[in-house]
Amino acid sequence: MSNMRFAWLASGSRGNAALVETDGRCVMVDCGLGLKAAQARIEQLGKTPADIDAILVTHEHSDHIGGVSRFAARHGIRVLATRGTARGFRVMPPRLEFISAHEPFEIGPFAIAPMPVPHDAREPCQFVFSDGASKLAIVTDLGRVTPHLVECLQGCDALALECNHDEDMLAAGPYPESLKQRVGGQLGHLSNAQAAALAAALDTSRLKHMVALHLSDMNNTPTLARAALATSMGCAPGEIAVAGQGAGLDWRML
Repeated sequence: MSNMRFAWLASGSRGNAALVETDGRCVMVDCGLGLKAAQARIEQLGKTPADIDAILVTHEHSDHIGGVSRFAARHGIRVLATRGTARGFRVMPPRLEFISAHEPFEIGPFAIAPMPVPHDAREPCQFVFSDGASKLAIVTDLGRVTPHLVECLQGCDALALECNHDEDMLAAGPYPESLKQRVGGQLGHLSNAQAAALAAALDTSRLKHMVALHLSDMNNTPTLARAALATSMGCAPGEIAVAGQGAGLDWRML
């Protein structure tokens, strides 16, 4: 029986951070928040920085890596990142460990499988977590879906998936054309339609939680993201959770 659970401190272009916990061991995925904001949101979730065993970093963009070094140094937490991602640190964390984007590793009861993804970063990866009973995948900041990703995401018990933008809103929105091309490009961010197509390609027979991540304030709405995923999965929009920039997402149990 699994007792894995997960929560988001924040998700969006102004800062991302998540917690994953099982058997009393807790890891953080990214920390794009300032020191005080990260600590406050961790405490809102009933945890303290001392509870965090490690910070896993997906890539070096500031909304994911910006708070990692200060937070890790302040609280003595080890940081795991690919060598490419680590080159993005302005100040190196004191306890930095390198991982491969292609090789699984373990932290306590967690078996963690990194997945390389197409994004405009040096060596980005996302992560699948397992405690032997349940499987959670976190997938954000990628411009397209790869066959390897589809293979890795089969049979998840929980899937947190980027729904960055609605394609029509992005096209009609205020971004300059160069930024529209970046966001919607092959190394940018997943649209609602791309996320929905990915969800439709997966075996979701075990799925208990679907979470939409990294929604754009300018180019998306929770209603549109939920509708896209719900249509592809044949469920009600209310069954899709959204991790927000301000409110994050409270603990979800597996």
